[in-house]
Amino acid sequence: MNRTNALGKEVMLILAMLLPASALAADHVRTDRGTVEGTLSADGKVQIYRGIPFAAPPVGALRWGDPQPAARWKGVLKATQFGARCMQGHVFGDMVFRDNGPSEDCLYLNVWTPAASPKAHLPVMVWIYGGGFAAGSASEPRQDGENLAKKGVVVVSFNYRLGVFGFFTSADLAKESGHNASGNYGLLDQVAALEWVRRNIAAFGGDPGQVTIFGESAGSFSVSALMASPLARGLFQRAIGESGAFFSTTLVVKTLTQSEVGDAKFADSIGATTLAALRAKPAAELLAAASKQGVIRFWPNIDGYFLPEDVRAIYAAGKEAPVPLLAGWNRDEVGFPPSTPEKFKAQARKMYGDKADDFLKVFPADTDEQAEQSAHDLGRDQFIAYSTWKWVEMQMAVAPVYEYEFDDAPPQPASANRAASDKPAPPPAAYHSAEIEFVFEALPSKNLPWRPEDEKLSDMMSSYWSNFAKTGNPNGPGLPDWPAYNAAADYPVMHLSATPNAARAEQRDQFVFLDTVLPAAPPSNSN
Repeated sequence: MNRTNALGKEVMLILAMLLPASALAADHVRTDRGTVEGTLSADGKVQIYRGIPFAAPPVGALRWGDPQPAARWKGVLKATQFGARCMQGHVFGDMVFRDNGPSEDCLYLNVWTPAASPKAHLPVMVWIYGGGFAAGSASEPRQDGENLAKKGVVVVSFNYRLGVFGFFTSADLAKESGHNASGNYGLLDQVAALEWVRRNIAAFGGDPGQVTIFGESAGSFSVSALMASPLARGLFQRAIGESGAFFSTTLVVKTLTQSEVGDAKFADSIGATTLAALRAKPAAELLAAASKQGVIRFWPNIDGYFLPEDVRAIYAAGKEAPVPLLAGWNRDEVGFPPSTPEKFKAQARKMYGDKADDFLKVFPADTDEQAEQSAHDLGRDQFIAYSTWKWVEMQMAVAPVYEYEFDDAPPQPASANRAASDKPAPPPAAYHSAEIEFVFEALPSKNLPWRPEDEKLSDMMSSYWSNFAKTGNPNGPGLPDWPAYNAAADYPVMHLSATPNAARAEQRDQFVFLDTVLPAAPPSNSN
């Protein structure tokens, strides 16, 4: 009896010694460059790894070069802090960061995983932030992956080079590259991050063969470009785009030659006409000079490498990745000055000439109310909605697609309604980027008087998005039915509000008209 008790105590002591080791092992993951140590979420449901290098710092001779492999490290890297954001100025007031940036040394990624074992093989969702290819960071709290991961997916986010550091072009850089291309370094960073996911995500409990890329604004443009690029083929199996694609009427992609001509003038303006002189410029000085050129100055180009042709031409030829796509836009993407019937009709005749009457059939302006609504719709469509719709229409030929319109208008800050204010608060709107915190179930990231209906919608949207990542279909138990977008179903769009419902897109006739008056894709070459 005593021997039994002693044996029992010995077993318990061994178990007690082993348990801490098991718990410790759970937050240590071996990647192809070394071991990382993460942290556990407050509720113990998600393991979090922040600031893992996925490429070498693009500094010195690596400034304006293809991303190179990160250095190996010995011991354990404590992945507990977000890596610095890439070089950028203060561009957008709604961006809040949790990193110590900006810095050129910025190619870091983050992982949120609910997997209890590396054998979990969970679907993976890789987020690409927006910001006009000029701003943004994976450290924004509205893009935190913790709550989305609780829906049974591994979430990854990463930084990519921006502005002049991510998209500067020159003939000398093209010669140096080995593939006669320059610029698009920010997009190549995205490919490098996806390659890291393919090599390493299984160790975090993710399935490298079940990857969904998703992004907003410039991140959504990036998704459409990654689908078109041969360099990204096979690195993902599904795609989600929130507000934007490279089918825009205004945010167009130049050829490499066009970009090089403009960027040569920029180099002359700062007195640096050689690569050595350009790379010797301090990052802060280069950023300051570039900032004077405007926010959307340095932009992706048709380089003949990442993009062998214009994105529209690639899709028109059916050469894009044949993956399921979920995409849409927000109801009130951009503010647009109200108009009167007289002004709107006069502008229509100026813009569309003998097609003005057809234009006014789908953008009516017979009353003040109609003119104001049509002006609103035209602004939204020209900015983002048309390009996203066109993307969906093109992808429909090769894979299942699901289209949405985000209709929820987040509540105004309490200060906006204070009685002492001289100006009335602007009307609530489903503005550009408003959906982000809903997708991530990150409403608390903004200090707004959120309502129960907002929380309900956020839960549904994160479920739709994660379901799509799991199956290529957003539908699931307890969710309103979201039909696929196709002609047989009369092109349904899912209106995302507290009570989501699918209906034929009211804007479809507007998009179809705009499609008839826009220029076709440019010649398919990079010169």
